Amino acid sequence: MTQFELLPSLSHGLSPHLDRAIWPLSASVDDLGRLCVGAVPVTEIAADYGTPAYVVDELDFRARIRGYRAALPEVELVYAAKALLSTAVAQWAASEGAGLNVCSPGELATVLTAGVAPSQIVLHGNAMTGAELHDAVDAEVGRIVIDSPNTIALLAAQVRHRQNVLIRVIPGIEAHGGAGLGFTVADGRAAGAVRRILDQPWLNLVGLHCHLGSRITDPRRYGPAIRQLVALMAEARDRHGVVLSQLDLGGGHGVPYVYGDPELSPHALAEVVDSTLRSACADYGYPRPQIVMEPGRAIAARAGITLYRVIDVRHRPGGRTFAVVDGGMVDNPHEGLRGVKYTAALANRHLPTTTAPVTIVGRQCESGEEIARDVELATDIHPGDLLALACTGAYHYSMGSACNLVGRPPLIAVAGGRTRPLVRRETVADLLARDCDWSHQKHRPGSVTMVVNEARGK
Repeated sequence: MTQFELLPSLSHGLSPHLDRAIWPLSASVDDLGRLCVGAVPVTEIAADYGTPAYVVDELDFRARIRGYRAALPEVELVYAAKALLSTAVAQWAASEGAGLNVCSPGELATVLTAGVAPSQIVLHGNAMTGAELHDAVDAEVGRIVIDSPNTIALLAAQVRHRQNVLIRVIPGIEAHGGAGLGFTVADGRAAGAVRRILDQPWLNLVGLHCHLGSRITDPRRYGPAIRQLVALMAEARDRHGVVLSQLDLGGGHGVPYVYGDPELSPHALAEVVDSTLRSACADYGYPRPQIVMEPGRAIAARAGITLYRVIDVRHRPGGRTFAVVDGGMVDNPHEGLRGVKYTAALANRHLPTTTAPVTIVGRQCESGEEIARDVELATDIHPGDLLALACTGAYHYSMGSACNLVGRPPLIAVAGGRTRPLVRRETVADLLARDCDWSHQKHRPGSVTMVVNEARGK
């Protein structure tokens, strides 16, 4: 079952120029040639909220969760909030029946503020402090993932009631993208962590956790990992008489960013997980554990686009054309950090015309600000045109910064022909409000002119 089979009404009217695998499910081009998302022309969004702006299709986000639940009905789905998070986004995930994985005090506070039940929260941070663990225990989060001996000691010192925990395990297979955190299996460290946690009276070990890397597109990678983890669970049963009931396979599921990119199919993943689990549990005589998965990018990425205004077009010797936009490293750090390339489209006049390769670049004067290379855009592209960058729902808003003291863009939700600001634009006044030597300590929106006038006493 595809996403368009889940929401067939969204497939009608989708322009053949927009790749269905990359753009939001509701994306279309109207009779005026304007890109529309959630039945809203993005030109109207840009006019109302300015650019750059993050736009997220609420129905697309929800549909991706439903797609996972349809493909993996027996799997507990936990949304990895680090991909994209606001109180509204947390509510979307929870209302679709997904738990939420958080990895920082800010994410935990946001999810709790959204009204998500603490029992549905999984805390997973790298080298968590005692204070962070204390807050999580005090909030009574459902599970805490332990990935180091120090975390065992710190957590054991914090709890005074039974706290469910998972051990992050590194199986002996090739992995990448943050997959090196946790306890290794081959040298017995994972087995040692099991023993140490079982010795703590207030830590309730319920299962194992693993993360095989980022942007995984081949479901067969999960087979060897599952076999090793079931073997470790069987060893814990045989040595300590404990039956671990949960096996969390993490996230890192890949999605396409440009035409032809592969993606991880939830249905193919379901087949690998089911067949491997059935075989491994039979071999070790182990009861089938509850499988947990934590997709983040696969839920949020394609729901989001970023809108930019073209502020300059430059032609270089050799025929290369550059479109300079009013964003860059502030709103698009993901490209520079992870080497991701993107699909872009002219959003204010998406009509058939003569095209040529154009490279879109940011204006923060930083290396790595090439946002999209050799995108086929209209030959008459000019300042004032509106560009839309596809598949930016994950790790753009969440990784945005105030590079060069440029405020971060707003996050705007669209659905059913309506827009709703989820997070407003960060202003100069917001940035100065954190400056301890600035005498005007009012945290409120404001323009550069207003702040300068205040500074001059006008």
